Amino acid sequence: MTSADRVLLVDDEEDFVESLAKRLDRRGLKVETSSSGEQAIERVRERSFDVIVLDLAMPGLDGIATLERLKQLDPDLQVILLTGHATVPRSVEAMKLGAADLLEKPTDFAELLQKIRDAGAKKAVLVEKRRAEEVAEILMTRGW
Repeated sequence: MTSADRVLLVDDEEDFVESLAKRLDRRGLKVETSSSGEQAIERVRERSFDVIVLDLAMPGLDGIATLERLKQLDPDLQVILLTGHATVPRSVEAMKLGAADLLEKPTDFAELLQKIRDAGAKKAVLVEKRRAEEVAEILMTRGW
C-alpha cells in the first residue's frame, strides 16, 4: 500500500469519478466517491481520509468552500483540487486555504497518482509529528 491508502474523490461528474475510482482502486488505494461538497464533508466527519481529490466547480458548495470546511475538520487533510476553469485568483485562494495542489482537467493520470502518493506521504508525516508533540506534552505535564 502507498502512504495514501484512503482517498475520497469529490466531483459532480459521476462518470468521471467512477472511472477514476476504478483506476485508483486497481493501484491499491481504498477509494470512496462523493458527488457534492456537502456529501464530502459528511464522509470526512464519519471516517478518516488521507487525501481528497476535489473538483473546484460544483453546484451547491463549490470546491473552495468545501476545502475551507474540510480543513476546519482536519487541518492535516491533504486536498488536491481539480479544475477545468483555473484562474490565478482562485488558485491562489485555494493554496492559501491549504490545498496541497491544483491540477487542470483533463489531468494526466500518472501525474495525479503521483500527487496523491506525495500528499498521502505528507499527511503521514504531519500526523506523526502531531502525535509526537502530544506525547511530549503528556510526558512534560505528568513529569515522566
